[in-house]
Amino acid sequence: MADWLSALNPMQQRAVLHGEGPLLILAGAGSGKTRTLTHRVAHLIGERGVEPWRILAVTFTNKAAAEMRERLERLLGAAALPWVSTFHAACVRILRREIAALGFTPNFVIYDDRDSERLLKDCLEYARIPEQTLNARLAGALIDGAKNKGLTPRAYARGNDQHDGLAAVYTRYQDLLRRANALDFGDLLLTTLRLFEELPDVRDRYQARFHHVLVDEYQDTNAVQYRLTNLLASRHRNLCVVGDDDQSIYRWRGAEIGNILDFERDYADAVVIRLEQNYRSTGNILDAAGAVVARNARRTGKTLWTENPRGDKVGVAALPDDLEEARFVAREIERLIAGPWARREIAVFYRTNAQSRSLEEALVRYRIPYVMVGGIKFFSRAEIKDVLAYLRMLVNPADSLSVKRVINVPARGIGAATVERIAALEEEAGGFLAACRAALERELLKPLQAEKVRGFVSMVDTFTSSLEHLSYPQLTARLIEESGYGPMLREDASPDARDRLQNLEELLKGMEEHAGAERTLQDYLEQVALVTDVDAYDGTVDRVTLMTLHAAKGLEFPIAFITGMEEGLFPHARVSDGDIEEERRLCYVGMTRAMRRLYLTHALRRRVYGDFQANPRSRFIDEIPLELVDAVGPVAAAEARAAEWSPRARGPVGMGRAHDAGPERIEVADGEDGECVRVVYDEDGLRVGSRVRHGTFGVGTIKRVEGAGERQKVTVLFRSVGAKKLLLKFAGLEPA
Repeated sequence: MADWLSALNPMQQRAVLHGEGPLLILAGAGSGKTRTLTHRVAHLIGERGVEPWRILAVTFTNKAAAEMRERLERLLGAAALPWVSTFHAACVRILRREIAALGFTPNFVIYDDRDSERLLKDCLEYARIPEQTLNARLAGALIDGAKNKGLTPRAYARGNDQHDGLAAVYTRYQDLLRRANALDFGDLLLTTLRLFEELPDVRDRYQARFHHVLVDEYQDTNAVQYRLTNLLASRHRNLCVVGDDDQSIYRWRGAEIGNILDFERDYADAVVIRLEQNYRSTGNILDAAGAVVARNARRTGKTLWTENPRGDKVGVAALPDDLEEARFVAREIERLIAGPWARREIAVFYRTNAQSRSLEEALVRYRIPYVMVGGIKFFSRAEIKDVLAYLRMLVNPADSLSVKRVINVPARGIGAATVERIAALEEEAGGFLAACRAALERELLKPLQAEKVRGFVSMVDTFTSSLEHLSYPQLTARLIEESGYGPMLREDASPDARDRLQNLEELLKGMEEHAGAERTLQDYLEQVALVTDVDAYDGTVDRVTLMTLHAAKGLEFPIAFITGMEEGLFPHARVSDGDIEEERRLCYVGMTRAMRRLYLTHALRRRVYGDFQANPRSRFIDEIPLELVDAVGPVAAAEARAAEWSPRARGPVGMGRAHDAGPERIEVADGEDGECVRVVYDEDGLRVGSRVRHGTFGVGTIKRVEGAGERQKVTVLFRSVGAKKLLLKFAGLEPA
């Protein structure tokens, strides 16, 4: 134990040695929280004699859980490991044992977002709700949001904040999931909570079992996770939560920053320990990031420090447009990898996925290999989902969605009309596969249709019986061939078909690795259902990494670029004033991913939906003290033409907000017709991104300023009526 403690700083040691009772560890970015958490678990087991099976440790990504398990195995050995998993995986483990009490069977399948969307399309058609009113993607997001708040269909229907028609859709969606013996991601948490709240004997059993509950990334917990955590820990009150309110960036998926901010209200006797020594970043990067997040009002007090060198200043580059911005990033990466840096040590972050296109094109042009995290996930590819649907159908014959997906894939002559005729029996028969058998028994299909359906059912029965004597990788290989899927792709000579065959080979290879650990097909299907974008990231591949800022959380890179640092893009235009603090936290997360060098780039104009927008650089750049930044890259031509330069216009680093700089105009050529856009800053705060008030339309945000003098026009996005183009001299706009 002395050796374990010697590797920790004094505050980490305090956290590890804490005895009984609630503990809040406020762990700043790069402060060694995973090391602290794993050493605390090791201390509980190795020194305090807590049995491993009485400890539950949960986190948010499979990657983080795997890292924690590996560290614990090095400290304790493989035989002494507690429950370490994500929230969702822990809930699946409990549900496999207990869900029969709620009317499901333990072989339930897990639907991902795309599966849910397909099922919701059926629900919307059944309810005859037009797509203009509610589409499947929006319905899925709204239902997921309701589940994150702990709202069942009945509770949602009683609430005041309803979307038209959603209550009925939500009710039918849950009914179809139950019939299919399936759960979606939100159900994994909500159904476990139902188990504990509705069945006292189940709740008592798990409360008695877990003497210690540890939760990583507590700032990311939603309402259901909060209730689950506190319910499990309520008997012994040994709840240790680790997190950083400055890194709470998932409000859009239900995370509640109040869970960590109010921990001391929930547990008045809690011990609070701050981990403020940063081991990741240089002093300049850390100070710059700290200066940005310090502008937030709703945060706990902590100041990160480091013994690392001061390092390079933060590089800030202003480019004429988004294409030049992408080329600057590519050229700078080319220069870096010509020196001591490897491609895998460099990451490029962006606020929205739409920004990746120009970056990808620039990297291709400069022949720089890259990997994109968050593109089409491997397990979301059509050929992979098709094969997995076959397997899910074998494990859970009630999974009608999977049966319908593959009944005519590859094409075997079972058309939409036949499927519809069979589906009429689905509710009575208890599933679509059972309906196929019923339709054949009752001779409801035409002879040719019956022959095709009988062949499909017979194939399913053959594969099902093979489950008993074949390993699931072998079964999958046979299924790909005997279903006709493999032959179909080989007959197609296109490059796309070859890629799809390679993907299936990769699937089989992954299955072999998984089966080598003596896991079952159900285990495998469960694992792939819980895979996230970040879990698929492989840091050993020597390629530049592209990803959104949200996906970057939990990772670190020696060199990082944050692109698109402009008002309206980052912070995003859709963000309300109340949410600007989350955008600032997102910026802080991005900046603290960088270990040695950090670049912030912005474009003076950017093409959006075929039109140019000219937005001022992000306020987050202006919140960094001048002494911590350096202007890098070419001086933007548009700025060089400005007749009168204020500190803000003169270079990429300003002295404060735009209205502090006095009157100025930055002229930017726009479009093939030679029209000029002038982004105007004046004492009245008139600029792109300004909030203004109109006598008739109310409050809005300036999206564009064009022309000059008597003919100057502004495009304003009003909350009440949408976008309006107004002649400025007659608009009567006032700062809002």
